[in-house]
Amino acid sequence: MDIFEEIVRLRREGRSGALATIVNTQGSIPSFTSAKMLVREDGSIAGTVGGGGAELEAIRVAREVIEQEKPRTIRFDLNKQPGLDAGMVCGGSLEIYVEPLVVAPTLYIFGAGHTGLATYRVAQPLGFDIVVVDDRIDFANRERYPDAVDIVTDPLDVAMARLAPGANAYLFIVTPSHQTDMRVLRWATGTPARYIGMIGSKRKVTGIFHELQMEGIPAERFHNVHAPIGLDIGAQTPEEIAISVMAEMIACRRCSEAALPHLGLKAAPAQETRLEAAG
Repeated sequence: MDIFEEIVRLRREGRSGALATIVNTQGSIPSFTSAKMLVREDGSIAGTVGGGGAELEAIRVAREVIEQEKPRTIRFDLNKQPGLDAGMVCGGSLEIYVEPLVVAPTLYIFGAGHTGLATYRVAQPLGFDIVVVDDRIDFANRERYPDAVDIVTDPLDVAMARLAPGANAYLFIVTPSHQTDMRVLRWATGTPARYIGMIGSKRKVTGIFHELQMEGIPAERFHNVHAPIGLDIGAQTPEEIAISVMAEMIACRRCSEAALPHLGLKAAPAQETRLEAAG
């Protein structure tokens, strides 16, 4: 299998991976400089960097690189770690550079009003593919969202039935009412989306979380839920809220532990008003 053809196929399918390349060698190793191995999200591979324990470690690191979208270099000394050469009598060392091959994340904006539009405008230059979901065609249309990859104007239940967010998806719930926010959140917790955010005050969020848990949704399903949404920068206007929301999504995407607040209920509300209710 040609690795580069497989990379093209993965990208065409919207799937991520990582490419491991031997970039430096000394002495005897069970492979050669520039040998490459493609690692898919599920851990399956194409190509090889020599087999044995070193390759297994490269696969493990590659899966972390896919998740974190950050390249890494790993080093092996087969003199000090003889088990890494799969039993071959090798005595060299090698470095493997592992780089992410990521597709653009998809941002689903549920609610095409003022805050949804402001968020679209901030997210677009950040490399997100954007899908807008709102049955109000006066708000969800090409004039307002000219570069969205899709605009879904079906009734909400129909829209949610047809959408299938993957592990590289980010969901922003900012519909015109608390009840529709809760309907979307109920559905969203059953998806593998990496990030789920819902606008509203801490009081609203607490009530919705409680009601959904009373319905039987287990607490662990809220692991990726950020609510109230956005980094707490005191945002008030739709534009300020959009910046706080996208900053939080970037922190999630880049695995910034310093920037990310606690998941689920936060210590303080980020937005107390419903500016988006007016459209």
